[in-house]
Amino acid sequence: MKVKLMTADASIAHDKQSHDPGDNGARSAHWGGIFALSFGAFALVASEFLPISLLTPIAADLKVSEGAVGLGIAISGAFAVLTSLSISNLTRGMNRKTLLIGLAALMGISGAVIGFAPGYLPFMVGRAFIGVVIGGFWSMSAATAIRLVPASHVPHALAIVNGGNALATVIAAPLGSYLGSIMGWRGAFLCLVPVAALCLIWLWLSLPSLGMPHRSTKTDGALSIFNTLRIRVVAWGLTACGAFFLGQFILFTYLRPFLERVTLVDESTVSLVLLILGVTGLAGTVLIGRVLGRWLYRTLVVIPSLMALVAAALSLFGGSLVAVLVLLSLWGLLSTSAPVGWWSWIANAMPQNAEQGGGLMVAVIQTCIALGSTLGGLIFDSIGYQSTFLASGAMLVLAAITAGVTARVSRRATA
Repeated sequence: MKVKLMTADASIAHDKQSHDPGDNGARSAHWGGIFALSFGAFALVASEFLPISLLTPIAADLKVSEGAVGLGIAISGAFAVLTSLSISNLTRGMNRKTLLIGLAALMGISGAVIGFAPGYLPFMVGRAFIGVVIGGFWSMSAATAIRLVPASHVPHALAIVNGGNALATVIAAPLGSYLGSIMGWRGAFLCLVPVAALCLIWLWLSLPSLGMPHRSTKTDGALSIFNTLRIRVVAWGLTACGAFFLGQFILFTYLRPFLERVTLVDESTVSLVLLILGVTGLAGTVLIGRVLGRWLYRTLVVIPSLMALVAAALSLFGGSLVAVLVLLSLWGLLSTSAPVGWWSWIANAMPQNAEQGGGLMVAVIQTCIALGSTLGGLIFDSIGYQSTFLASGAMLVLAAITAGVTARVSRRATA
């Protein structure tokens, strides 16, 4: 067993060496394709979370409860997990440019289905469609990015792609609320159709032909993706990634009730605080690309460590608006930039199996977001915000520790 594990770990070093034989900086960079992926990330995240700001009018129009409409977010997450685990095998042989264009088309179809939904069931079908796009797009994003630019530019490229995600988190909720107020919730969703069409055209014009990449995993079948877990550095890395998102969303999901009940701010101030958090997050995605190339693992350890300190400080100084603003600004800077680090890690650890690794990571992230939100809610309702934030901090400490273990295992594998 030990020999097999060492062989699997050693394959990482082989993958890095064989990633791009001519990738010494001479390969041309397709930055237009990178920015098209970033726009796709923006449109996708905006589509995913648009119902959050429109729950009440959707529920009233469809004659269901707000909780039932909220399940539209859960179903999109479930389909994202299923898609991320299976898309690499189900689309074997398909040109990746064609696949991404198809996902953009499905995003537009989702917006149309929801916008014209005559009842609750078609609404949920539309949300399932967007879940398929979420799982497929994020599974392919890192694998596509590392094929569009030289290896030395991959961290910067991934930061640009995730910048679209960060921008959407800043403006999606207020923009959705504004559009809903002037054209109704259906009009807000129908606005996604031209956005998806623009994304489709941009991808079509900017991406080169991208054939099915070579994979070092030989096992066939839809579940062969789990063979990557035999590589110890991948198993440890995904554990650290999952612990990070679990810890983040134990706290983040319940920021609004914390601000309203503990910091005692009104609705407009809550919106301002969340805007500040989003803006600092966008800044974080811009800055992190400059350090990942030199200090990847150090960054993956430091970010959750600092976030754990922020969570503990919030539990102590939650009654001070000034302290909360400073601490949440730091939280936004760190938490939004962290996914860039994890996507850079998967590109670094599995360049030959980036699609499979990306699929696994999407599944881990979506699952841990759901678990973190659920666990945070149980603690928040039963014990209180301080215990919730301390639980978040404890999980983030675990993420830092397992990221450190991942770094050590990776060094041994490379040696």
